[in-house]
Amino acid sequence: MDVTLIYILNEDASKAIITMKGELHKYLIKVRRHEVGDVLSLRNQVDMKTLYQYEITQVDSKSLELTLISSSIQEVKSAKRLHIAWCVIDSKSIEKVLPTLSEIGVEKISFIYCKRSQRNFKLDFKRFERILEASMQQCGRTTFIEFDTYDTIELFIREFPETKVFDFSDNVLKESSHFQTVLIGCEGGFSKDEKLFLSSQEVFRLDTPMVLRSESAVVAVASKLLL
Repeated sequence: MDVTLIYILNEDASKAIITMKGELHKYLIKVRRHEVGDVLSLRNQVDMKTLYQYEITQVDSKSLELTLISSSIQEVKSAKRLHIAWCVIDSKSIEKVLPTLSEIGVEKISFIYCKRSQRNFKLDFKRFERILEASMQQCGRTTFIEFDTYDTIELFIREFPETKVFDFSDNVLKESSHFQTVLIGCEGGFSKDEKLFLSSQEVFRLDTPMVLRSESAVVAVASKLLL
């Protein structure tokens, strides 16, 4: 770890006294140079809204002891809501942008196996959550991005009929635009049948002449709508 943590996720947060060992001890003492008397912020994944303040009361070569000094409700999340329907791409590409999407404030991602999605791409939501944990501790966010999957675009649109679609169009996304659900295709875009099905949805594009990769489009659209 080489970045400052806004808070530390720890399953013992809320207890009167906590002992930390291992890599976290090394990071806090040897990298961040914390010492006795310093105050650290902790959260517990069971109750992310509560921020616990702990004072370092004892340090030795292998561990440090923290004593609880206060707790308060401090929730940190985006003021806007955005649900992204994302046609499945290589999970490695997804993992690269997940921290950014978390920082921007995306609330939910529904992964859809579109016609041009490769079915051999397996989504490991547990791994995604571990990636988010690291991001959240660094940016301060206190809510996890929600994940689910759909087998087809048709199934998703039936459940979320107000979905807007990112694709080639004359309709440029305006600065004042705000909507809560957007569909973004995979590499190669939507198939002919999918385009026909989506013809009744509102379609938009970004004001750029360049063709964006799927993961670039997700970050760009999320930034435009949430920031």
